[in-house]
Amino acid sequence: MNSLPPLERQWVLLRTLSARRFRATVKELAEDLGTSLKTIRCDLDLLKGLGFPISPHGGAHGRNHWVAEFDSSAPPLTFDVSEVLALYLGRTLLEPLTGTLIWESHHSAFHKIKATLKEPVIDYLGQLQGLVFRTTFRNSVYQNKSEIIDSLMIGIEERRITFLTYHSARSTEPLTYDVYPYGLVFHRGSLYLVAHSQQHDQIRTFKLDRVEDVQLETLKFQKPPDFDLQTYLQHSLGVFHVEGEPQRVVVRFSQEVARYVTEHRWHDRQSLTQQSDGTLLVEFSLTSLEELKSWVLSFGSQALVEEPEQLREQIQEELEQMVTAYQLTNANFTSACQTRNANHPQSH
Repeated sequence: MNSLPPLERQWVLLRTLSARRFRATVKELAEDLGTSLKTIRCDLDLLKGLGFPISPHGGAHGRNHWVAEFDSSAPPLTFDVSEVLALYLGRTLLEPLTGTLIWESHHSAFHKIKATLKEPVIDYLGQLQGLVFRTTFRNSVYQNKSEIIDSLMIGIEERRITFLTYHSARSTEPLTYDVYPYGLVFHRGSLYLVAHSQQHDQIRTFKLDRVEDVQLETLKFQKPPDFDLQTYLQHSLGVFHVEGEPQRVVVRFSQEVARYVTEHRWHDRQSLTQQSDGTLLVEFSLTSLEELKSWVLSFGSQALVEEPEQLREQIQEELEQMVTAYQLTNANFTSACQTRNANHPQSH
């Protein structure tokens, strides 16, 4: 474990102290984590200085024994059934982090809460569990990327220069990028890394599914003090950002889907206006139109772009290409069927 990055090592250190019933010396902790006495002392001083409830106690031969202890005067944490249920259902939001230290700690905490409940409550939760099911439609699976997620989180937290091996959808082989990781975004069942790419000299978005390897450097980078993920994506309808002035986008939805559209929040700054004819006008202020185009197309003939004209033309071109593709497919399919029937008249 001597190769553990600082943030992960400190997380494991806290978990070790919390799990031990008896106190541990610096030497014991260093042996457990496979690192030096000096490193453990620095970690303990840092964690104690941050306010974590760990403290040294004098032991034999002048050796301090460290222990994690909570304030006994503080009221104990208690949860009613509705709160436990909310925590349980909320576990699904962390499923993309399955296999990481964060998921393991959350999983452990939930089992401790569950252990304090009486049997009737546990049975009740078991019954409710079957009432809510989360589909796997368009969900990414990250069980095999736990080390990559851990490393990226450390790189983001400690602002460490990172080498990212990435296989984009357009490239035939993976490439390695020198990036400054700024943060992770969870969007439509997948995780995305927002990072400054040195090769592109701009901030780029990398889908975590396509990250094949992460190597953290000891060198640090300076993150812009005013950078904020929410602000960065405020004029995007997803995770892709385009520089430039935002433009007004207006989409009219038919009466048939108007209610469905109003039932969801598509953007923090959306504007929805019900029309007298039953249609619905939805307005955005966006710089990137690519994700918006896919969203509008998903409604088929029930959505019509009114502004900007550029987007109307793009969607019209896309629809013409779809019609052409379907016509070619049908023609090929018909020809293949005719050939098959001529060669095998008895087949069905």
